[in-house]
Amino acid sequence: MKLSSRDAPGYFARPEPNRAGLLIYGTDAMRVAMRRQEVIKALIGPQGEEEMRLTRMNGAELRKDPAMLLDAVKAQGFFPGPRVAFVEDANDTVAGPVTDALTEWREGDAQVVVTAGQLKATSKLRKLFEGHKNAFAAAIYDDPPSRAEIEEVLKKAGLKDIGSDAMRDLTALSRELDPGDFRQTVEKLSLYKLDDDQPVGSGDVAACAPSSTEAEMDDVLHIVAEARPGEIGPVMKRLRAQGVQPVGLCMAASRHFRTLYAAASDPNGPAQGIARVRPPVFGPRRDRMQRQAQAWGAAKLEEAVTLLTDTDLRLRSAGQTAPDMALVERTLIRLAMMVRR
Repeated sequence: MKLSSRDAPGYFARPEPNRAGLLIYGTDAMRVAMRRQEVIKALIGPQGEEEMRLTRMNGAELRKDPAMLLDAVKAQGFFPGPRVAFVEDANDTVAGPVTDALTEWREGDAQVVVTAGQLKATSKLRKLFEGHKNAFAAAIYDDPPSRAEIEEVLKKAGLKDIGSDAMRDLTALSRELDPGDFRQTVEKLSLYKLDDDQPVGSGDVAACAPSSTEAEMDDVLHIVAEARPGEIGPVMKRLRAQGVQPVGLCMAASRHFRTLYAAASDPNGPAQGIARVRPPVFGPRRDRMQRQAQAWGAAKLEEAVTLLTDTDLRLRSAGQTAPDMALVERTLIRLAMMVRR
């Protein structure tokens, strides 16, 4: 039987122990693995593997020894409780042994859990589970997690009191990160809020979100966008000492101002615009950039992006003779002066 994308998350959390088997397949190996872990843990409990109630094998092993799966299904464990026979990285070459295991399955046997990559509609393995009266097949798509799935991850991490702004940021973050990275970020957030009785806020999410690769350049970009040209020189000296390259700084400035332009040109206003930008901007940094977008306006930001594009082209030009970092610093000073006009 097929599990729909709507019903699958609920089944993964509370699988039926009297089913013969479950096939989980999809292109994203991480998503498939996370769902498989969830199902097996729900079936045999957190101590199941230690109590030897889980038998693992991969598709290659099963091809060499086709009886391995049926033996695992019928074997009697030393410890009482439900058992799972898990086949990883399966494909149609193991359809025969899996068919035998499902055909011979009786109540009390180990449940068969199979994971696979993308399977076509004509796949023997997929047809086997979809057509079986006592087994399920679930496709895992690369769609962003739903609100319910995000709330489930938060619940498992022990996070309950989530502010509306924080939930918005977490939703945006879940669309940018791999599922495993998102779950690690939520676990980090849970530790960050340990013994803190205040609701999770946007600033908390920002503190735990993965750092941007250009984080060390944020200071000078904010100084420029907030029209403080007198402070650019000292920060540039620090960046030079850190080994920041002129082209990298110019590219970071271009990304920053393109983000501001996207926010300022949004028909619903900068607040809505900054919420839509990708990658998402979190916490105090988002509020700061929203104020910058409002101060500049779309027209001036378009000029700024053009100036940065011209500077980037000059840096890459074979005829460029001026010192690269000096050229970038002059451009940043011009930008800081531009918003005052």
